Amino acid sequence: MADIRIHRDHNLGLAKARKIAWKWAEDVENKLQMACTVIQGETSDTVEFTRSGVNGRLIVAADHFDLEAKLGFLLGAFSKTIEAEITKNLDAMLGAGARAGPGATPVARKKAAPARKKAS
Repeated sequence: MADIRIHRDHNLGLAKARKIAWKWAEDVENKLQMACTVIQGETSDTVEFTRSGVNGRLIVAADHFDLEAKLGFLLGAFSKTIEAEITKNLDAMLGAGARAGPGATPVARKKAAPARKKAS
């Protein structure tokens, strides 16, 4: 098995980083037939992704992204190519996110955030 680890620092804040992560999840679902689940937290989100031969997660925080993936035996032979492609796509999205102003169009969420109860 091959492991891929990618860390990217950014200064986008959590709201913009979430938009980028949700867009990334949509792209890998559509282009690579990955099943993605977004687990939203107060200080960070986790995007879990899986398909035959691949599983991993993307941690999304206000100041960084951490991606970890495990590749099965067959895909392990292509780990450097896969890592380069993920890096290129993630860097492009981070660059676009940094250029987007405060009025940028939000990306639709993959999974609705849990409802919060108002304090009485």
